[in-house]
Amino acid sequence: MEKLLRINMSAEGGPAAVAVPVGEYAGLGGRALTSAVVSKEVPPLAHPLGEDNKLVIAPGMLSGTIAAMSGRCSVGGKSPLTGGIKESNSGGQASQVLARLGYAAIILEGRPKENDLYKVFINKDGVKITRDNSLKMLGNYDLVEKMKCEYGDKIACMSIGPAGEMKMCAATVAFTDMELRPTRHAGRGGLGAVMGSKGVKVIVLDDAGMSARAPKDVEKFRAANKAFVDGLKKHPVTGEGLPAFGTNILANVINEAGAYPTHNFLWGRFIGTSKISGETEAELEKARGGNPTHGCHRGCVIRCSGIFHDKDGHYLTKQPEYETVWAHGANCGIDDIDEIAVMDRLDDDYGLDTIEMGATIGVAMEAGIAKFGDAQAAINLIKEVGKGSPLGRILGNGAGMTGRAFGVERVPVVKNQALPAYDPRAIQGMGVTYATSTMGGDHTAGYAVATNILKVGGYVDPLKPEGQIELSRNLQIATAAIDSTGMCLFIAFAVMDQPETFQALLDLLSAFYGIGMTGDDVTALGKKVLKWERDFNAQAGLTKAHDRLPEFFRKELLPPHNVTFQVSDAELDSVFDW
Repeated sequence: MEKLLRINMSAEGGPAAVAVPVGEYAGLGGRALTSAVVSKEVPPLAHPLGEDNKLVIAPGMLSGTIAAMSGRCSVGGKSPLTGGIKESNSGGQASQVLARLGYAAIILEGRPKENDLYKVFINKDGVKITRDNSLKMLGNYDLVEKMKCEYGDKIACMSIGPAGEMKMCAATVAFTDMELRPTRHAGRGGLGAVMGSKGVKVIVLDDAGMSARAPKDVEKFRAANKAFVDGLKKHPVTGEGLPAFGTNILANVINEAGAYPTHNFLWGRFIGTSKISGETEAELEKARGGNPTHGCHRGCVIRCSGIFHDKDGHYLTKQPEYETVWAHGANCGIDDIDEIAVMDRLDDDYGLDTIEMGATIGVAMEAGIAKFGDAQAAINLIKEVGKGSPLGRILGNGAGMTGRAFGVERVPVVKNQALPAYDPRAIQGMGVTYATSTMGGDHTAGYAVATNILKVGGYVDPLKPEGQIELSRNLQIATAAIDSTGMCLFIAFAVMDQPETFQALLDLLSAFYGIGMTGDDVTALGKKVLKWERDFNAQAGLTKAHDRLPEFFRKELLPPHNVTFQVSDAELDSVFDW
């Protein structure tokens, strides 16, 4: 990956692509590369949908190699939702393909002069950009089928649905899985709207004729990969729980912990959790001819994805993930997994963040737009977003916008981004991450659930404020580094519990690049990424006042533990004092 592909959408004579040396960004990948480019090249006060913003799509440092779990892709830019820097991470096949084509990143720049849509095709022979307004307002599923007819079925696609074209703040960038289904999404922060503002509907990748990226030390790399896979397979989370039940294995666990946000974060337990749990989901999938165990890209050995069929045994969507099931389920008082799967399919097709949409529907229900527990009403609200009706435009711009439009006080957002499926009052470490993350309310930025609830990497009492600052700080640093490698974040369970598996990861990086990478180097990388992001946010106008949870988390007791969020503002302000 020695070159950047810069695509200028406002070039004279129409969009133009040029491959340039990676230059000052050499050695970076994934989140490190997206955040470096955004922090250095995007004016912090630029309008997120204006020509000065950039959309950066970067495979990880190990993507395109034979390393297991290395197929994550980072999408970065200034977020229309938070107003700050954004990196949104996705699985799917595109990261591996883009890396094998030799690109460290695609950078979309400028903005078309006319209201046209474009498709971009990239293969070993170069880049072709074509105006194609026949693609306007196509859903992601129909769009990908059209691309298959045009380019064959050995491709990977990155695309936006109608929400991205309408530049909604909940819009995603969709990535196809190994079966060419647009089921993996860079979901958070509205980066689909940024892609829409660039006039790009789809990027089609074809790596035919290209081989895997070669490491500097082949034998050491292979040995490290074997040790790495062995570590993942022997850990109970990555080797047993996630492959058997997917991410939604957490539903019963978090519900039992009293941290499962219910009815727009009113309670910590949902009476219908067993009906929408990972165990129930997996049984249903097997009974209907689906599959609870599936990898979203080549080289995935955890295989926490899945295939969900409807009652007639026909493919409907990928296995709805934990966050999706919670957002459209417990958060909205809905306990029907089939209805939740329909909502998941709609979100993927329209190109909408399932977390943001579920939280938004919860706020709309709080406002009386629909009743809690009414699945059909929730489905209809998502369809309003897909149509772009006035109500749909409000909902499609997220929970914060919806709360303001309808005068709702209990709106679960930080930096205007909806909170995921862990109540910060019952998992205080997650509250610290939500409040202080550079990305807004985001569980993946520093997944304190691992230590607060699952006791991975030690244990910190989830109901007490003590120890949460250090926990979140260390996790945010480590996560920024992992997001840069192209590795799936779920490797952290094994890495945190097994020193030999962490060493295998270091050996993979060292053998590939011909360096001697240490744990201190990983920490230094994570800190560097976070500094770039925090500096950008500060210049964009975000202050300590934005590193706070909504006040209802400090005032309203959360049943069943009847606790509030207890970490002080002064402690929150110390997270990045390292």
